[in-house]
Amino acid sequence: MVRIKWLKSAKTDLKEIFDFISLDSKRYARFQVEKIQNKTEILKTGMITGKRVSEIDDDNVREIFEGNYRIIYRIISENEIHILLIHHGAKDVLKRIK
Repeated sequence: MVRIKWLKSAKTDLKEIFDFISLDSKRYARFQVEKIQNKTEILKTGMITGKRVSEIDDDNVREIFEGNYRIIYRIISENEIHILLIHHGAKDVLKRIK
């Protein structure tokens, strides 16, 4: 099974998502964060999942989606994946990765 490591940047993103949504509903904020976290479980299978991130010229940087959120991760090895960031699809990801 593949080990998933959440980098500090991705953890910060989850906190910011929670904080923003919780202005309207703490319950829904928890629900959304849990959905994002649960979505990453698919990566533990070790199968190549998701698509290459078009804005980044690296075949090891891929993304999966949960609702409007892009979960961007890097394949470190066949046994390890790093979650790099969680990004709302309506925003420009290039501003974050440069």
